[in-house]
Amino acid sequence: MESKSRVLIVGVTGRLGRHLAEASLSSGHPTYALVRATTLTSSPEKSQLLQSLVSSGLQLVQGSLEDYPVVVETIKQVDVVISALGSFQIMDQKNIIRAIKEAGCVKRFIPSEFGSDPEKIRLPDPSYTFHAKKSEIRRIIREEGIPFTFISCNYFATFLLPSLVQPGLKCPPRDKVFIYGDGNTKAIFVKEEDVAAFTIKAMDDTRTLNKTVYLRPPGNIQSFNEIVQLWEVKIGKTLEKIYVPEEQVLKIIEENSYPSNFEMVFIYSAFIKGDHIYFSIKDSGVEATELYPDHKYTTISEYLDTLL
Repeated sequence: MESKSRVLIVGVTGRLGRHLAEASLSSGHPTYALVRATTLTSSPEKSQLLQSLVSSGLQLVQGSLEDYPVVVETIKQVDVVISALGSFQIMDQKNIIRAIKEAGCVKRFIPSEFGSDPEKIRLPDPSYTFHAKKSEIRRIIREEGIPFTFISCNYFATFLLPSLVQPGLKCPPRDKVFIYGDGNTKAIFVKEEDVAAFTIKAMDDTRTLNKTVYLRPPGNIQSFNEIVQLWEVKIGKTLEKIYVPEEQVLKIIEENSYPSNFEMVFIYSAFIKGDHIYFSIKDSGVEATELYPDHKYTTISEYLDTLL
C-alpha cells in the first residue's frame, strides 16, 4: 500500500485547525502540529483540545514560527504543510515559506486562506481588509516556486449564519430582519468540518496542484432572501423585512472603523457585490464538490436546523 502523506498543521487550536487535524487523522495521515509551549499551560480549553487530539494520534512539536530552526527541522519531517493561522498572523507565514524553501521536501503548501478568494474581492477601500495580505502571501509562494493549493471556501457557516446575518445578534431573530441590499445576490457558507474534509482530500490530488480549490456546494449557495425564507419555514412565522439599500450599507461602513465594522464589510462583499459567485472558476481553479461528489456536506438548511 502507498504510504500516507505526513502532514504538519500550524494553528491547530484555531477555529479551523482542530477540524483539519481531525480530518487528517481520520484519513490515516501521520499528523503533526507546531504548538507554543505556553499553549499547553495558558489555556485549559486549548490544553484539553490538544490532549484529545494527541489521544487520536496527533504528534505535537513544541515551538513557534519565531523558532526558525525548529520550524525547518519540523518541516523536514513532513510532505504537506497546512497553515490555519488567524487573520492577524497572515504575514507570519513568510517564515513558513522560507522554511519550506530551505527544507526542500514539501510536496504541497496550503496557506491560511479559507475564505473569499482574495484576488477576486471588490471592496471600495482595500484598507478595510486583510485580503491584500493574503494576496501578498500568494505572490511570494508563486515567486518561490513552492507547490501549493489555495482553498477558497468563502464564509464559514458559523460566521453570520448564527444570527441570520444580523450584526450584533447572538441568535436568529423571530420578529424582524434587516436585509442588506435587495436580498437577491447569492453568498456561500460552508461548515468548518466540511472545509477541513475537502482540504485533506485536495492536498494530495494532482488535479489541485498549483490551483485554487473553490467550495461551491449547491446546497450552500443562497441569497439573503432565500436564507430568510428557509428560517421562516422552520419557525412557522413570517418575519417583518426591512431592506437596507447599498448606499446606507456603505454609510454604516464608513461611519465605523475596521475591525468594528468587519461584519458589515463582509456582508457588503458577499450579499451586495456578489464576490463569492460573480466569476466563473473555470479559468481560476477547480470546484470541490465536483472533484469529491461522495462527500456528504452540511447544507445551509441543515445548519439552520441546529439553531432552532
